[in-house]
Amino acid sequence: MILDSKETTVAYRCPHCGAGVMSVVGVFSLTGDMIKLKCSCGKSELILQYTKEKSVRITAPCIICPKPHNYTVSTGVFFSKELFRLGCTYTGLDICFIGSKDAVLEALKENESMLLGMFEEAGVTSLDGLHKDNSLDSADDPFVDDVIRFMLIELRDEGNIHCNCSSDELPRYNFEFVAPEYENIRVFCETCGAQVVIPMTSAINAEAFLGVDELYLK
Repeated sequence: MILDSKETTVAYRCPHCGAGVMSVVGVFSLTGDMIKLKCSCGKSELILQYTKEKSVRITAPCIICPKPHNYTVSTGVFFSKELFRLGCTYTGLDICFIGSKDAVLEALKENESMLLGMFEEAGVTSLDGLHKDNSLDSADDPFVDDVIRFMLIELRDEGNIHCNCSSDELPRYNFEFVAPEYENIRVFCETCGAQVVIPMTSAINAEAFLGVDELYLK
């Protein structure tokens, strides 16, 4: 389906309050000053900028990462797609939706349902705690605990955690901070006892964990 090339709908989910933020963007307004889509809670915004190369630079808040992600999309894609999704660089979760109003609304609903299920299973009760100013500054920050639990669920559901369980056994994955310094985490399978210890001593370590594609427990 080809949309009206003069406008499109852009949406994102606020990482602080969880609300969907949506607005119609016209080609003429985009070619002027930058456009900011702000959440009513006042804690997040998505920024659109038209470049000299006639593309659109997008700075989108992330539901998981403490910092927004930057993307560059051609105006052809930006104004002509029925639905175009932009994902988190580390987790692949969709964080920005562009296209027709109906398609974007449906994508936001699907995104909300998926996130609610994953956060509930991870025990995350408040999105606001994931985006404090000092997020990822220490290994004992509750944010780190939430991110690790969230990532383990995602890796497990995708079949990307490997342990020593046989095909007729049910793996049960968990983690704990390793005493006495509590600067590393031990990810382990409660069924077979396989484990791996991962450094979690700095913001760099914690950010890197967001980019993990597979875990091998031995």
